[in-house]
Amino acid sequence: MANNDVCSHKMAGFFDSKIRKIFQNPEKIVGPYIDKGMKVLDLGCGPGFFTIAMAKLVGSNGEVVGADLQKEMLSKVKSKIQGTDLEDIIQLHNTKKDSIGLSKKFDFILVFYMLHEVPNQNKTLKELYDLLNDQGKILIVEPKGHVSKKDFEKSIELMKQYFNVFIGSKVFYSHSVILEKKEFS
Repeated sequence: MANNDVCSHKMAGFFDSKIRKIFQNPEKIVGPYIDKGMKVLDLGCGPGFFTIAMAKLVGSNGEVVGADLQKEMLSKVKSKIQGTDLEDIIQLHNTKKDSIGLSKKFDFILVFYMLHEVPNQNKTLKELYDLLNDQGKILIVEPKGHVSKKDFEKSIELMKQYFNVFIGSKVFYSHSVILEKKEFS
């Protein structure tokens, strides 16, 4: 199910192009889930395509954590926000291969085109559950080119252990779901 191949930082330009914005507009994709003042996690943030848009949506009283396994990706985000107001909103976090490594709670978490890259989806989903506020939401988006419908359905079965699963935003050439925490007694 997981291919464990992390998309190289050398592809950052492809994932951060103005052309991509035509097909995958960050504000349209995450805007419905983010309000001013929220605490947001962009897991697998890459070069910050969504991170920066989310920082503008949460505003000066909000917080965005851009988290990525590759330090080179985090450096790209850092160079984009250096000297801007976004430096006060965006925190960068270097994850480990087998752990997100955060303990704070978030109102919204974006997992865009990276769940299929993690070595243990179940462990990652449990960690996401622990990071999400009780009323929070997670948007998971996977690329149809790398993740078959069958494999995405297998991932959804894992998600259902921890979350209520709903159809996510329409995203060009992608599978997507919205997750809300299940209540366990």
